[in-house]
Amino acid sequence: MPDNRPAHTPTMIVDAELCAAGITAQIVRFDIPEPTDTRHAVGAGYHVNMCLTPRPLESRGGYRERWGPHRFERLGDIFVIPPGESLYIRGGSGRQASLVCTIDASLVHDLLGRDLPWDDAHLAAALDIGSAHVRALLFRITAEVRHPGLASQRMLELLGSELAIELGRYGLEVSERPMTGGLSGWRLRLIEERLASDLAAPSLKDLADLCGLSVRQLTRGFRVSRACSIGDYIEQRRMEAAKRLLMEGESVKTIAFAMGFASPSSFTFAFRRAVGASPSTFRQRQGRALASMPSVAA
Repeated sequence: MPDNRPAHTPTMIVDAELCAAGITAQIVRFDIPEPTDTRHAVGAGYHVNMCLTPRPLESRGGYRERWGPHRFERLGDIFVIPPGESLYIRGGSGRQASLVCTIDASLVHDLLGRDLPWDDAHLAAALDIGSAHVRALLFRITAEVRHPGLASQRMLELLGSELAIELGRYGLEVSERPMTGGLSGWRLRLIEERLASDLAAPSLKDLADLCGLSVRQLTRGFRVSRACSIGDYIEQRRMEAAKRLLMEGESVKTIAFAMGFASPSSFTFAFRRAVGASPSTFRQRQGRALASMPSVAA
């Protein structure tokens, strides 16, 4: 049967799916042939997306109905769309794989004891979730979806409940942030530029000097702005860069020394802890997944 889709239509393939009470988890692959400007509408549940391959650097998200047509914020490796909202995603072509979870809103709100207020601050914070606890749970869910074991649905149900709690805690942390005390936009941009320009991890003193602050002011202000520690954020960004280099064919040894690790084995340990797989396993797994994507005609 002929394929009548337009030549540049993005495609999505569900590789694996696991469902349990309150949560559906899928491993999906996307083929996005050119930069996009798409609307992602969410129904009654929370949509959680964790990129398993590097997310394109140009990817931005915005809530057009809330923010207007011109405001777009950076999409992190993990983002959440709350119930009833429409996220517009702009930019970022290529092939990528993600874990996509849909969690019943009632599960989050019942565990939390109340609804979360999805105001401007919460929406912005949900576009780049740096929580190490959320990340660890999503990696466990990914492993369970890929290789279901004994009582896999029950396991997913338990992990889904934990994830709902962590999302609720993250939302409460945003609610309890002081109205002032965060880093200014230009200081956050300086930190981003430093992390993008050099793979080696900067010291907190280096970043504090860059921003004209004390280390204490930097760490406190960063947590207010990003709802995670600056150390976790630096590690997250470094591992994003490592994933991109692995997919580009760089050797583990080259990446390890470029990132300032003492040896390839120490880099492998850090990568496995952050990503849930060794660098070689990550490259092989994602290479196979992306190679099997259907090609889109030019």
